[in-house]
Amino acid sequence: MVGVVFSVVTDFFTNHYVFRWRTAMNDFYMSKWEKVRHIEGASQRIQEDTMRFANILETLGVALINSVMTLVVFLPILFTLSQHVEDLPLIGHIPHSLFWLALFWSAFGTSVLALAGIKLPGLQFRNQRVEAAYRKELVYGEDYSDRADPVTVKELYANVRRNYFRMYWHYLYFNAVRYTYNQLDNTFLIFVLVPTFVIGKITLGIWQQISTAFGQVSSSFQYLVASWTTIIELLSIHKRLRAFEAAIDDEPLPEIDQRYLAREDVDGEIAAAKP
Repeated sequence: MVGVVFSVVTDFFTNHYVFRWRTAMNDFYMSKWEKVRHIEGASQRIQEDTMRFANILETLGVALINSVMTLVVFLPILFTLSQHVEDLPLIGHIPHSLFWLALFWSAFGTSVLALAGIKLPGLQFRNQRVEAAYRKELVYGEDYSDRADPVTVKELYANVRRNYFRMYWHYLYFNAVRYTYNQLDNTFLIFVLVPTFVIGKITLGIWQQISTAFGQVSSSFQYLVASWTTIIELLSIHKRLRAFEAAIDDEPLPEIDQRYLAREDVDGEIAAAKP
């Protein structure tokens, strides 16, 4: 009963804290509305991006706390169990080998996924822009008969389609790396423990203890690996909100905003020149 009450109260106050954080961002940006209103999709960025930014950070924050608490519990256990596995295949003798192995394997996976997904935040950012442009034209079409004509809507949706297909291509190799790492992760510990088990230095019971402790520690160290797709979404939202910060501080817009604004200006000139 104590655990149930504690969980309910914690969730309640966490939700309130996150919403108050979103409210603080919303009130701050609205107080600077005259400076930020010219930025493409300003209304969406204030209404939707502040909400998603706060909610995603809540999710990542809770997962991070859980990972840290798991490490506090299982690291000493894995540290102790490492005495049963003194030699690693292809490497040799390493003190506290399982602890260092869990750290290395998790850092390796995080680095590989970060490299494979380096372009995805920018594509997510671009996706929000083309979706916002398409949605904005449709909204105008509800009130004005000369807006949202089939030709304009078709061009805007073609931009949406083009960006999604490009994003799918980049997610193709990112997912190939991610799923390959996850599959290797399922057999990695077996590869490490089999030589020690075969020569009779550990029993099946100790194997199970090591497997449980190593799995908990490894998954906690792999916090970034498990959360990487969410982090990509968070980075794309951060890129969008950075344009607000730049406008408020009277600084040049971020490079990615300048690049897409320039591209949209060119597209606008081409559309205006059409008969």
